[in-house]
Amino acid sequence: MQTAVERVITSMWERYDEPLSLEEMADLAVFSRFYFSRVFRGITGTSPGRFLTAIRLYKAKNLLLETTMSVTDISYQVGYNSPGTFSSRFTRSVSISPARYRYLSEVGIPAPQVMAATGQRLGGLRGTVTAPEADVPMRVYVSLFDSAIPQGTPVAYAVLDGAESYQLNAVPEGQWFLHATAVAVRDLDPRPWTRRPVSVAAGRPIRVVAGRTVTANIELRPPRLTDLPILLALPELDSRTPAAPAVVDARPAPGQQRRSAADADSSTTWAGSSCLVVG
Repeated sequence: MQTAVERVITSMWERYDEPLSLEEMADLAVFSRFYFSRVFRGITGTSPGRFLTAIRLYKAKNLLLETTMSVTDISYQVGYNSPGTFSSRFTRSVSISPARYRYLSEVGIPAPQVMAATGQRLGGLRGTVTAPEADVPMRVYVSLFDSAIPQGTPVAYAVLDGAESYQLNAVPEGQWFLHATAVAVRDLDPRPWTRRPVSVAAGRPIRVVAGRTVTANIELRPPRLTDLPILLALPELDSRTPAAPAVVDARPAPGQQRRSAADADSSTTWAGSSCLVVG
């Protein structure tokens, strides 16, 4: 079953710009549609359709950084028929609009912020974090989201530099998904799209109870094909230092110029502290 799901995910990465139907994906897995959907969700934590959407948005992030293509052209390139639908989904998942993401990648992406929870039944979450040995300094992001896909603004987060434990306070009561990723903080390559997580812990359902602190230990591991791609804009992954020159792999086509600060969509701002993560 694992091999069949991996075969489908590989095809998603290769054919993300095509309108892959559930039936086509099930045929690739040699399963019925119902059985394929159930097996896929059991292995990845989400549906085939949402996984494909995450891949498309991840590819769009790369195109925004690597090329001078317009947002409209990028939306078609990654399989969307409507630029408006693409922009709204990108903004909801990455937390900033495509145009502003491109602009901030040049001047430095700030860490997103979460608003303090008030007037709710609150609990807490804590635990230890273990990770594979690494020969470079690591920064670990631990966050809670409302779905298996780490998108939008987390309900709580912790940023760890060399720490072996975390604690999340003032978490609203309910079920959340715990995500974590470790990224290298000493990376001299100024191209954001070349930097990848070193280790991850994919979405895990956690129930937070009001008035209590729940324990959930995290064991980071190397990324797998079945992990969802990172959609959020992490400073370590997606921002260049102001002194670094913009790196463009594709030559500008006629009429395709990188947008300036004045052209960028400045109406979208972070909702509110540090954040993170992966799939």
